[in-house]
Amino acid sequence: MKKSCSWPTDDPLMIKYHDKEWGVPVRSDKKLFEFLLLEGFQAGLSWRTILYKRENFRKAFDNFDFNKVAKYNKRKNNSLLKDEGIIRNKLKVESAVTNAKAFLEVRKEFGTFNKYIWSFVNGKPIQNKFKSLKELPASTELSDLISKDLKKRGFKFVGTTIIYAHMQATGMVNDHVVGCSRYKEVQK
Repeated sequence: MKKSCSWPTDDPLMIKYHDKEWGVPVRSDKKLFEFLLLEGFQAGLSWRTILYKRENFRKAFDNFDFNKVAKYNKRKNNSLLKDEGIIRNKLKVESAVTNAKAFLEVRKEFGTFNKYIWSFVNGKPIQNKFKSLKELPASTELSDLISKDLKKRGFKFVGTTIIYAHMQATGMVNDHVVGCSRYKEVQK
């Protein structure tokens, strides 16, 4: 029987996310933007809530196309605030647009957001060796640094905890516990 981290519990969607996505290095700007957007909306909520609304977010935010999201106007934002399929929070909706614009600026400067964000870990995932979920930090000095830099570049909803979650989700850190079968799989 495969061993797993305990956080997905017995929820099929959470198990699928854990087994297929979480901790796998993401190099696609589109996917990095997707996680940044979703994690911003997660602030104060559970990841499970966001995961179950992910396809609604995909539809609402033009398949996470940062070029399109950067062009959203007040009318589009108002329509998003009426969309019951997503989290209807004015500050979070506005931050998605702000972040798409900042994302484009980072791409102008670095060529890709991927190059920018992965430069913080020299292009290689940090391989943690936690034995239990209790050991996993909510943030680190590195997530503090990235958060500060993103804020300086105009990003919103990018606090250190959100950024550490982003690092975990996109494989910048391998936080599968050592006893989890995925721990070694994502190292490859």
